[in-house]
Amino acid sequence: MRDIRPTCRVALVQAEPVMFDKQASLDKVLRAIDEAAPHKPDLIVFPELFIPGYPIWLNFGFTLGKRTEEGRVDWKRYYDASVVAGDKEFQAISEAAKRTGAYISMGFSERDAVGGTLFNSNVIFEPDGTWKVHRKIKPTGA
Repeated sequence: MRDIRPTCRVALVQAEPVMFDKQASLDKVLRAIDEAAPHKPDLIVFPELFIPGYPIWLNFGFTLGKRTEEGRVDWKRYYDASVVAGDKEFQAISEAAKRTGAYISMGFSERDAVGGTLFNSNVIFEPDGTWKVHRKIKPTGA
């Protein structure tokens, strides 16, 4: 059985993402991790859908049974900015977890590598760089 420590130092990142920009959002994530690192956090927590942002104001031109052409353009932009688990963005954050020795919780729009479906997901990076993803099971349309 593992001992549980009496305290847990948590760094909560309160920042806005760079909407629809995967690389700029990743750069912001890595800066925030580096900023938290000197405080020796056990856990660094980012908001829901931090990469590539949470476009709550967009419906992607969707109404039951159809999508507008303008909505398709918005959706493709969001799709392209979403992250495939294990890709270079994950590798960079995995390295940051190893550097800091902290767990990192990150909300992201996950693009399934096979079918292309988008999920509102959360990933936990462990201090050894391994990670586990939790997908919110929710339809991606209305």
